[in-house]
Amino acid sequence: MGRLEGKVAFITGAARGQGRSHAVRMAQEGADIIAIDIEDQMGTVPYDMATPADMAETVRQIEALDRRIIASKADVRDFDAVKAALDDGVAQLGKLDIVSANAGIFSFGTMEELTDLEWDELQDVNLKGVWHTAKAAIPHLRANGGGAMILTSSSAGVKAVPNIGHYVAAKHGVIGLMKTLALELAGDMIRVNTVNPTSVDTDMIQNAATAALFAPDLPVEERTREVLGERFKTMNAIPIPWVEAVDISNAVLFLASDEARYITGVVFPIDAGQLVK
Repeated sequence: MGRLEGKVAFITGAARGQGRSHAVRMAQEGADIIAIDIEDQMGTVPYDMATPADMAETVRQIEALDRRIIASKADVRDFDAVKAALDDGVAQLGKLDIVSANAGIFSFGTMEELTDLEWDELQDVNLKGVWHTAKAAIPHLRANGGGAMILTSSSAGVKAVPNIGHYVAAKHGVIGLMKTLALELAGDMIRVNTVNPTSVDTDMIQNAATAALFAPDLPVEERTREVLGERFKTMNAIPIPWVEAVDISNAVLFLASDEARYITGVVFPIDAGQLVK
């Protein structure tokens, strides 16, 4: 039997990147999946966001593992849409055991340069969207007699990073939200923790906007993955440029499993030593 055999997991931002990885990893361990994603572009996001085709690929990969998946287009900024998608998934799959509040966006600018729209859109997805996800899930987890929530924060939820102050603020906020939820829900046997990655090798960092931030001194044609990798490497104690999505998924899996049955209120770095550097 898999570590999550017979369990149902709700994952936001599941169309690609870390979200897809979390869905696949949990399905490999026996879980059925309720998945949502915006599947659309936001104007302040400087890279291509997930598409319906991306979500279709997530569905294909889960079904190839002989697990069930209920996938919906929903924006975490819209509580009613999140609740409707989750309620429908629970109605079809029978219950809810695990929540991965993973959906997030990234953009750049100094605190002086950021516009109100850039600030508001990022906060609405990365912090308010996590709250919406938790709020929609709590009644189902309580009805199930307990469960696990894993909220995606960041190493930037623990330390300051220039040029992404709105992201830093949101990810710090996710930790505060997690700790409050852990206290409020402990009596219901609902555990709540964060995962706090360093840079992860997904489309969120592998794009022209990030390349421009990390290599403004180089012409565009010289901003290669290899060159950028050397610059990313300087942020971590372990000399790697970034971790893989599955590294985060393995941490999410652990926190979702019975192996972590008494772990709650914890900030869990998967950061190649970035926070101790």
